[in-house]
Amino acid sequence: MQLTLSNRITKLLCGVAVAGLLPVSGALADDAKVITSWDLQTQERTVATIRDAADRFEAANPGFKVEDSHIANDAYKTKLKIAFGANEAPCVFTSWGGGPLREYIKAGKVTNLTPYLEKNKDFADRFLPASFSPAKYQGDTYGLPVMGTAVAVVIYNKDIFKKLNIEPPKTWTELMDVVKVLNENKIAPFALANKAKWPGSMFFVYLADRIGGPEVFQKAADREPGGSFEDPTFIKAGEMLQDLVKAGGFARGYNGLDYDIGGSRRLLYSGRAAMELMGSWEFGSIANENPEFAKNVGFFTFPAVEGGKGNPNNAIGTMGDNYISINADCPYQDAAFDLLKFSTDDRAAELKMEDNKILPIKNAKVEDPYLAGVMEAVGKAPSIQLWYDQELAPALAEVHKDTTQQLLGLSITPEEAAAKMEAVAKELANK
Repeated sequence: MQLTLSNRITKLLCGVAVAGLLPVSGALADDAKVITSWDLQTQERTVATIRDAADRFEAANPGFKVEDSHIANDAYKTKLKIAFGANEAPCVFTSWGGGPLREYIKAGKVTNLTPYLEKNKDFADRFLPASFSPAKYQGDTYGLPVMGTAVAVVIYNKDIFKKLNIEPPKTWTELMDVVKVLNENKIAPFALANKAKWPGSMFFVYLADRIGGPEVFQKAADREPGGSFEDPTFIKAGEMLQDLVKAGGFARGYNGLDYDIGGSRRLLYSGRAAMELMGSWEFGSIANENPEFAKNVGFFTFPAVEGGKGNPNNAIGTMGDNYISINADCPYQDAAFDLLKFSTDDRAAELKMEDNKILPIKNAKVEDPYLAGVMEAVGKAPSIQLWYDQELAPALAEVHKDTTQQLLGLSITPEEAAAKMEAVAKELANK
């Protein structure tokens, strides 16, 4: 996948060190009103699009300056949590929505955006309604989708598949056959960098969805009658995940590799691994890091599980990926919302499209064939399950990530993993 940058993006990249990556505070006028903004984007091109919105906001709001910080994914989670605990969180911040954002909302830390959206109906009505779901609480909206639609897909090396006469598998049995062929040719089937635990979670979530459908998870998470994380669906998902491990499904060292520094992508670039299950944002990362390799990238949706109740068109991911919100303690609430608008307006959507990211807005025109394929898959999906580690309450999400990593390491049985999840879910429900 080869993307051609517009002159605007090229100019932004040339100036990014000056505009966004150097400390801002020393260069500001003494009387400047500073809006601090944190995000978890570190790709140079993506940072440039974020800075473009900040620059346009500053031009439209004399006297205000945006001090933006860009922090790697897993470090960001910890930094944001500590900052909120110390009442030192930024004015504007991004999150994944779901459970973690709801924790901040319940603590009174996040501004309710509903009144602002009602006053800016033309702006708000541009978004696909479902895109707000992960940032809603008790009917109100607390974040805007800022980084694009993202679902997990299986990225693969087209040259390897062609050379070995492999077709993208449509069923789990076919996938296991592909794993066998790749191993016979001394190529690792999947690249996985699971040090942070969430990348490996995608396999478990897809298996559970394909086996039992999204209702099984929702009933367990919402503690509905009959819902349990010890449901046979979750145990079967653990068994099938361990079957993949035992079949040599992953490149060695997968539980210790770091995704944030490209641990899985490097295995793809070198040809040591043929596939990676990852969010569709990975296309942008690959295009940024290795444009030549990007020409050789294909993708397919996660295979169906024979006899499973889940629709094989279901996806896991989000229609908003990251959500941008306002700290309730920010002294410049109206200006902060204006920054949110610049970050998600039509120009921002255009620049993000060039960066391989699709804001979930109505009538988005997608020209890149891979992005168009992702959007086609989204359109076919009757259910898009938010990542478990973002949908669940933080304490339960950590247990999910821990047990999934242990399943991948063959250090726990599926029954033990399910029992741990259910015990913590019950404990949290009784608090």
